Amino acid sequence: MTIDHTGSDRARTRLALSVLALCWFAILCDGLDTFVYGAVLPRMLADPTLGMGPGAAGTVGSVATLGMLIGALAAGPIADRLGRRTAIVAGVALFSIASLACAVAPSLEVFAAARGVAGLGLGGLIPTAISMVMEYAPRGRANLMVASLMTAHQAGGILAPGLGMLFLDSRGWRFLFLLGGLPLILAVPLMLKFLPESMGYLLARGRVADAEALARSRGVAVTDFVTTPTGGGGTASTTAHRIRRLFTGSRAITTPALWTASFAGLLLVYGVATWLPVMMRSTGYELGSALSFLLVINLGGIVGMLIAGQVADRVGPIPTALVWFALTAIGITALSVQMPLAATYVVVFATGVWLFSAQTMVYAGTAAHSEADFRATAVGLTSGIGRFGAVFGPWLGGVLIASGTPRWGFGAFAVAALLAVAALLVVVVTDRVGSRATTSSVPERVSL
Repeated sequence: MTIDHTGSDRARTRLALSVLALCWFAILCDGLDTFVYGAVLPRMLADPTLGMGPGAAGTVGSVATLGMLIGALAAGPIADRLGRRTAIVAGVALFSIASLACAVAPSLEVFAAARGVAGLGLGGLIPTAISMVMEYAPRGRANLMVASLMTAHQAGGILAPGLGMLFLDSRGWRFLFLLGGLPLILAVPLMLKFLPESMGYLLARGRVADAEALARSRGVAVTDFVTTPTGGGGTASTTAHRIRRLFTGSRAITTPALWTASFAGLLLVYGVATWLPVMMRSTGYELGSALSFLLVINLGGIVGMLIAGQVADRVGPIPTALVWFALTAIGITALSVQMPLAATYVVVFATGVWLFSAQTMVYAGTAAHSEADFRATAVGLTSGIGRFGAVFGPWLGGVLIASGTPRWGFGAFAVAALLAVAALLVVVVTDRVGSRATTSSVPERVSL
């Protein structure tokens, strides 16, 4: 059957947008579940039934991110083996059930365990959804599509404090975790019905007939999605083989550098998301203002994603992330200085513009350095290794708050941003040296 290329391009765009919409909804739920802990934390600290102090609060936050670490490390190989769609649906179902368990937890220990289980689902969802969206993205728009996807995470970050301001006083912190169970009855059925399997995954696994059937049903051309040979990568490509490919050639340098950047970036993201309201309260702001800072920084994150995606489609995701992390260091340092309230809001917003999209561009850069048959593994491992930073960030914030030195948190987070800058400089230099030395180096930008 001959497919008109103009019609096929329009059909591919429609397919890409439908995949983006479904994954966006899933990531929105992920963001809500991730940020709700920071939003309700001041109320939880005041709840005598839990007996939670700042140190214990940091430990609970680290338990959740430890679960995310394990989930991210496991999800990539699972998604490359069993499919992106399966991994996405399973992740949403898992963290929704765990959120319900948090809502009814009778003790701090049970709550912490439930947050750890939620982390398993949360950690695996983002890298898998990024791989899915990149593989369906229209040509030359992969980074913008990923950035658009990740606006959902920041939208969840806005929704969490917004719901906190609406319901914390009237219904308590448990009600917000109860809302976290809604994706089980909203998102999961929609994805089971409408979300297709990744075309890139089907082709990389040698399932050409399945890919052709999917293409016919959506009016697209299979050839638009061929990014790697489809003949031999199927059953022969083991997890160990995919991981070894992350360290071949110039990737032996760029992979550890990307992991380092991800570590620093997620230390920032989760450290700030967990402790920003508490740190701002410690400098004299009321709870409402402190929660509004969390809302504003995530609103800045949405704007930053859209800007970073367009910039990255022109200059590449890694240079974009490098500049964004440098600006993040400046913004976080500025927050440690007493300013008028209006100026503080501006700085918080600007920091959000840079912070969250910088980490997203690390993921996009990792995907750009990978082929379809091991892309989910590459992004998953970058996210998973980065989760060590996500574990460390909330713990570090808890220690600094408990020791009575909350302002040191701003300095520690600024140093993390500079560490990411240094790591990404290594990637940029390695790519440039490799591109001069051989024409077979992996390109910085990818068109999928």
